[in-house]
Amino acid sequence: MSRRRSALMVRGGWFGHQPEETSDAMRSFLESENFDVRVADSPAVYAEPGYLAGVDLIVQTVTKSTIEKPELAALRDAIAAGTGFAGWHGGIVDSYRNSADYLQLVGGQFVAHPGLPAEERTGEQPDNYRPHSIDLTAAGRADPIMAGVDDFVIDSEQYWVLADNYMEVLATTTQPVRSWDPWHEPITSPAVWKRHWGQGRIFVSTPGHRLEILMQPPVRTITERGLLWAART
Repeated sequence: MSRRRSALMVRGGWFGHQPEETSDAMRSFLESENFDVRVADSPAVYAEPGYLAGVDLIVQTVTKSTIEKPELAALRDAIAAGTGFAGWHGGIVDSYRNSADYLQLVGGQFVAHPGLPAEERTGEQPDNYRPHSIDLTAAGRADPIMAGVDDFVIDSEQYWVLADNYMEVLATTTQPVRSWDPWHEPITSPAVWKRHWGQGRIFVSTPGHRLEILMQPPVRTITERGLLWAART
């Protein structure tokens, strides 16, 4: 029997992304995959002396919030030494906007989710929901994380992401131009990607706004496979 591995789930930030509900769902999955899982409600856990060296996978779902320099330094060092880092939606690409070093680590930053025109908005989350396609890249079609998955449509927040090119993009999504938008051509952003940092692996999937989206196939399949890919082997 293979050894049990160690996972840390760090959750918090904006309640609208359901950090507790979504992380609990993925905790059950990881436990079924032979992980011992610890849950923390603050990135302060990253700075516990010596702790991250024994963690095989960190799953983060913290939207916005802040991170202290010693916490981030410990996180970056642990990933470089082989600890995996993974997450979905705002819990990983809309975290710690105060830190350029965190943005460099992840490689992509949420900036917008264009939704309804101003006159139709009510101030609620569905203002930003719209059916949109997640489109596999050529690399995605050849990657085991996406095996058996084809382009698919979800009705949720569509993430406009600013990104670097130090990543393997497995899927993209394209913001159209609507009559009320100020941009003049469609904008394609990475939607699912992976990257290496030192000896560690990082996995990001932007679909997963709330539990009902995260649990939809194939979003759930991609996320679960991505977590396992990122974990130290």
